[in-house]
Amino acid sequence: MLMIRLSRVGARKKPYYRVVVIEKDRARDGRSIEVVGTYNPRTNPATIDLKRDRVDYWKGKGAQLSDRVQKLVASAPASAPTA
Repeated sequence: MLMIRLSRVGARKKPYYRVVVIEKDRARDGRSIEVVGTYNPRTNPATIDLKRDRVDYWKGKGAQLSDRVQKLVASAPASAPTA
């Protein structure tokens, strides 16, 4: 089963996360299938950068969102379509 969840890449005491598509039973920082965004909780307000089309694509393929990613997707504004 596929999951869309956070993978920590920041230095010690400076968290920075990638939003990744990964198999559910892999390690938190294991090899991912695709990086679909980033999350930086250290900025004020926290910075969320998501590729909405890729998140929707993977959700359509059956990937489940983790609880935290589900909250991030809900709070991140949908980007306006570019022409």
